[in-house]
Amino acid sequence: MDYSIEKLTQVLTWRQEVGASDVINMIKLANGPENAPEALANPQRLTRCKALATALNTGSQYFHGLTKDGKPILWVRTNRKFWYPDVDAELKALMLLVDAGIAAMPKGVTEFIVVSDSTSPPPPNPSYMIGVLKALVKGYPDRLGFLISAPVSGIIQFVMTLLTPLMPGRLNKKFILTDIAKMCVKLEEIMPNGKEDIPTFFGGTANHDEFYPEDYYSPNRGQGTLKFDYYGMVERLQEAKREFEAKQEFEASQGSEVN
Repeated sequence: MDYSIEKLTQVLTWRQEVGASDVINMIKLANGPENAPEALANPQRLTRCKALATALNTGSQYFHGLTKDGKPILWVRTNRKFWYPDVDAELKALMLLVDAGIAAMPKGVTEFIVVSDSTSPPPPNPSYMIGVLKALVKGYPDRLGFLISAPVSGIIQFVMTLLTPLMPGRLNKKFILTDIAKMCVKLEEIMPNGKEDIPTFFGGTANHDEFYPEDYYSPNRGQGTLKFDYYGMVERLQEAKREFEAKQEFEASQGSEVN
């Protein structure tokens, strides 16, 4: 079997096994009233949908902005993570976000990056960590450009000790553990506006909490339990995509005029 076909088959099989295509429907149900016909007909499904919304509501992970070369950025804020997570809900939340990030990739871009504020992470949950690794390997192969995490703590080192033996070699090379100072240097290099795009939680001025506050400060987005601004996130990503592609087209046209 051709390698690309084999990889596509693997992705489709994984998505079917984990119910990835249904996650968007789950968040719609969680955002609607509890007396909706589907909610009343299947209260167990509503419970799982509400768990998904709860996982998102922490604001512990979200896509926001693109790099200079058009890669969507998944920001992870570990201090907002639950100590005792609902693993299935957390993994479904991640799938929902990554699918949105991939949909916002400009023409010619095939990867996203992850930037993790690893200050005060909760105790590692092996089931969740292995689930994330499986998602990267089986569900989103070759989609991760790199993951950079700061600061390095004993917990983060333990997580890497747990995961590294399970990773394909090509994936292991994409994980960068560093300190806050080096993180800021890296962000200044890759962000469109340089230093201005460094978020406040890394000592910069970009206030992500304006869009993704903690659960306590976030209002319900609909008639249900969803507080995380998922639909706003998607809209902002798509706008960033349009702006990036327009800039690329303009620069290409300018180049052709010169030639």
